Amino acid sequence: MNIVETISQLTIPTPFEVGDVHVYLIKGDRLTLVDAGVKTKQAKSALEFQLKELGYKLNDIEQLILTHHHPDHIGLIEEFPRLQHIVAHEKVDVWLTRDPTFKQQNEQFFDLFYFQTGIPEKFHHVLSELTDTFRYAGEGTLTGTIEEGDLLPGHPEWKVIETKGHAQTHLSFLRESDGLFIGGDHLIKHVSPNPIIESPVNQGDERPKPMLQYRNSLKKCQRLEIATVLPGHGEKFSSVNEMITKRLFSQEKRANKVYNLLKSNPSTPYEICIQLFPRQYEKQINLTMSETIGQLDYLLDEGLIDYSMHDGIMNYYAK
Repeated sequence: MNIVETISQLTIPTPFEVGDVHVYLIKGDRLTLVDAGVKTKQAKSALEFQLKELGYKLNDIEQLILTHHHPDHIGLIEEFPRLQHIVAHEKVDVWLTRDPTFKQQNEQFFDLFYFQTGIPEKFHHVLSELTDTFRYAGEGTLTGTIEEGDLLPGHPEWKVIETKGHAQTHLSFLRESDGLFIGGDHLIKHVSPNPIIESPVNQGDERPKPMLQYRNSLKKCQRLEIATVLPGHGEKFSSVNEMITKRLFSQEKRANKVYNLLKSNPSTPYEICIQLFPRQYEKQINLTMSETIGQLDYLLDEGLIDYSMHDGIMNYYAK
């Protein structure tokens, strides 16, 4: 079998603003689907139709490999009758099983996070709205886990690359023979993915800093000799290092804007968020606050700013 013919892109509709999501069928020792769209009738029909065009049915899929835990990537995992393997980053499992302890811990983390970052109480309902998106996610449990440097089960030509940032569970996959890269939501041509704030999986651990992780993952990808990206959204693309350089520069430019705002006036994260996203913050408080905290984490890591606590709320200032 020609190695070029062993992977096919299938495009699945979603109800989310991001639009369609791509999943990838890989032939090999196991017939594998990378990612699983959303849990809707339209998504299932689209997947069935495109599989049929390739000569397959849902019950032909033997293995699912997931790039990360977000609902538009795990939705249809219950729809494959002969599925034997579900493989992903180990921390995907708490999202698939809807672990009640983790769910409670997650809610407690965000209750405190919203307060500490100065988000007004009128926005605190967004946590339940965020949880509601998981009605589009499938339920199950992992049968195996993968991590940085592993080879994909049944497909040893693909190497696992950890690409944290957009999600704490995010993995990408590189075929070193020709530089083909399944990038999930880490590398997308038309948009920079949000480094989303998440609670730590283990209670008491330090909060992850997704912007710093995202930057490190981008720099790692620059060293991988990636030729072509097969993304989770949008069109496939090349000139990867050039795009990454632009992404890093754009992030640094926005961080510099935050720095200049703090030089003028010490502020809470929420106050910075309003200034960065005056038209978007009310409708997208989670995403805009994640972006704002990301820039503050970056500036703090660079030693350019610091913060103090006033009545339990973080106030950042330029040094």
